[in-house]
Amino acid sequence: ASVEASGEIALCKTGFPEDVYSAVLSKDVHEGQPLLNVKFSNCNGKRKVQYESSEPADFKVDEDGMVYAVRSFPLSSEHAKFLIYAQDKETQEKWQVAVKLSLKPALTEESVKEPPEVEEIVFPRQFSKHSGHLQRQKRDWVIPPINLPENSRGPFPQELVRIRSDRDKNLSLRYSVTGPGADQPPTGIFIINPISGQLSVTKPLDREQIARFHLRAHAVDINGNQVENPIDIVINVIDMNDNRPEFLHQVWNGTVPEGSKPGTYVMTVTAIDADDPNALNGMLRYRILSQAPSTPSPNMFTINNETGDIITVAAGLDREKVQQYTLIIQATDMEGNPTYGLSNTATAIITVTDVNDNPPEFTAMTFYGEVPENRVDVIVANLTVTDKDQPHTPAWNAVYRISGGDPTGRFAIQTDPNSNDGLVTVVKPIDFETNRMFVLTVAAENQVPLAKGIQHPPQSTATVSVTVIDVNENPYFAPNPKIIRQEEGLHAGTMLTTFTAQDPDRYMQQNIRYTKLSDPANWLKIDPVNGQITTIAVLDRESPNVKNNIYNATFLASDNGIPPMSGTGTLQIYLLDINDNAPQVLPQEAETCETPDPNSINITALDYDIDPNAGPFAFDLPLSPVTIKRNWTITRLNGDFAQLNLKIKFLEAGIYEVPIIITDSGNPPKSNISILRVKVCQCDSNGDCTDVDRIVGAGLGTGAIIAILLCIIILLILVLMFVVWMKRRDKERQAKQLLIDPEDDVRDNILKYDEEGGGEEDQDYDLSQLQQPDTVEPDAIKPVGIRRMDERPIHAEPQYPVRSAAPHPGDIGDFINEGLKAADNDPTAPPYDSLLVFDYEGSGSTAGSLSSLNSSSSGGEQDYDYLNDWGPRFKKLADMYGGGDD
Repeated sequence: ASVEASGEIALCKTGFPEDVYSAVLSKDVHEGQPLLNVKFSNCNGKRKVQYESSEPADFKVDEDGMVYAVRSFPLSSEHAKFLIYAQDKETQEKWQVAVKLSLKPALTEESVKEPPEVEEIVFPRQFSKHSGHLQRQKRDWVIPPINLPENSRGPFPQELVRIRSDRDKNLSLRYSVTGPGADQPPTGIFIINPISGQLSVTKPLDREQIARFHLRAHAVDINGNQVENPIDIVINVIDMNDNRPEFLHQVWNGTVPEGSKPGTYVMTVTAIDADDPNALNGMLRYRILSQAPSTPSPNMFTINNETGDIITVAAGLDREKVQQYTLIIQATDMEGNPTYGLSNTATAIITVTDVNDNPPEFTAMTFYGEVPENRVDVIVANLTVTDKDQPHTPAWNAVYRISGGDPTGRFAIQTDPNSNDGLVTVVKPIDFETNRMFVLTVAAENQVPLAKGIQHPPQSTATVSVTVIDVNENPYFAPNPKIIRQEEGLHAGTMLTTFTAQDPDRYMQQNIRYTKLSDPANWLKIDPVNGQITTIAVLDRESPNVKNNIYNATFLASDNGIPPMSGTGTLQIYLLDINDNAPQVLPQEAETCETPDPNSINITALDYDIDPNAGPFAFDLPLSPVTIKRNWTITRLNGDFAQLNLKIKFLEAGIYEVPIIITDSGNPPKSNISILRVKVCQCDSNGDCTDVDRIVGAGLGTGAIIAILLCIIILLILVLMFVVWMKRRDKERQAKQLLIDPEDDVRDNILKYDEEGGGEEDQDYDLSQLQQPDTVEPDAIKPVGIRRMDERPIHAEPQYPVRSAAPHPGDIGDFINEGLKAADNDPTAPPYDSLLVFDYEGSGSTAGSLSSLNSSSSGGEQDYDYLNDWGPRFKKLADMYGGGDD
């Protein structure tokens, strides 16, 4: 799309730019002869167009719009006319244009005789042999280039030059042309009449696409043999001013600092022209059409008309007044000729950048604030400033400093990055009793220095009045910790010291009371009013609460302020040692051999006191019992060690307690008799014990061994009792299983046999209990698992003998013996004595009653002594019916 001088874009119309294309032809049309070129305007450049002819049998159209003859035919004198169609392959949109072909007018004799107006180019002579030597053309013979203006309006084909060979008088020649623009892409721009050699151009040329064409002309005979060497034809496309200048960017952005002096470089704008830059058509000139806003001057900038450099020409650039300028820049070719030159415009946006030409100014001369004493990191006051420079830039960001009123550095000022305010903060605690008010002098500056020539106004400094508020402070002990030296063993009720605290609030009338906070051994108490510390127990340096001879106790002091405050203090008592601990032998157990050689026992003393109440120690043996000094001797090696040896040649193996008298070096000294347990054992040649109980004797005392034995005995007794208890519990469980209904338990109905009475008839026996249990209660009624141990098992039993219905009285013994043998061999019989039912006689038995066996009856001659041989089960019968009158 072309750009008008006013900057408005002209509308582009897709389609053929002309309604009718015309071409003038000779009488004969040859096959493949290019006729003309139709031009299609493709505005967006993205359309893919396909050409068609309304007479495809005679004419065809290539993709580049060149129209060719499909066949050879004579063109009549009448005008030939056909249509060319162009169709978009994607959208199927279609356009058409008319093509008119006309014949050349007939030539008259006069016109034939006249010299041709078209320039004629003759092939130079070739090398030839004449008179035995070669002839050649001149080497400096050059065909001048053909100059052809671009954008020619035709008519097309337009004749350019005629190619001719001087041998066409004798031969029938055919001419052709090759090269880009002819038979190479872009093809069909240049065509040649093969008979006449007339070279023509078929469409307008565009220098901006191809500025020069290099063609080669050929001449051949009818057989295709080359008759002339090809000649080079150069066609130069003459530039026309058909392209407007185009800026590289439609909008240009530049910056310039405010307050810049005239002549300061700002930016460069650049435009290009597709026309020949070495001709007037491509020579551009720049100028500024307008400036907005026009303050403080309508001509704040100028532009170099050749290079496009924009510079300032006037002073007064102030970002706080005008932050941006908009310039309309025009570029014109033809060296800026407004009449013949083509123009185009672009926009230059110039941003005025900020410089620090405005210092920060306080909004007030004095700021006020207050802070409680002993508080840190507290914002006291908020300092506000104004700055006309661009916010959040180094020229706007404020930096505060304290220039006076704070010699000890108790305050600091930080900058709020969002509001640019100064925050006055306390960084060190302030004591109201020392300072009640501060008056600070503060100054505000920017992160970057001010521009040259700008001075700080008086508003860049201010004062800050800070009032300190009195608050109730903690009482404090001085010194803390307090150290006192005292001998140990001090009795209870002794006053040690006075440990008092001070109240920093001098302007508050307050009372302090004391309490004990920490006293690990509970040795001390403190008076709540005056702080006097008194002992309530004996001080002992050897106590585990004493570390490195120092005992620490902590006390609390509280005032009655609002709110009440408190402070702690530590009292450290350095305890001096006294000789209150007697030395003891170390180790307390040892071992030696039965013979004095080679063996000895090294001992030392253990004393909880320290020097000078400890070593050197004195070691001795007591006079009684006399066996001690008779069997043992002790030798002092040095102040802390001694050696105990056997005095006799042999001492029977065993454990001996040897008393040793140890005396320390205190003033007065302290003595103690310590018992050393010595195990005497048999030794080998190396002096090592070989007894089996060496480890027991050496590592365990008699009391320990007795204790172990007692534990073992007690453990065995407990195990035995547990076993007995388990057996009793098992019997009780078995007994519970036999506890059933008394009517079913036959053992409850067996009467004592030693009762003497009138016999079975005189007693009421329930003989039904002698029945078989199965006849009393069926097995199906009793649940499984609760059967009596003396019941008949459910499974098959051995066959017991069955008593005949009318037995002989003498057969009862055999019957009972057989039943006894069967019961003894029965694996299912109960494991203890129980009733054994041999047979159920039922009521009305013919056997009668056993009472008939009375010795006084008629059967008295019967001998029943053999009942004694039947065992305890028949003992009663044997006593009743056996021999003897009783």
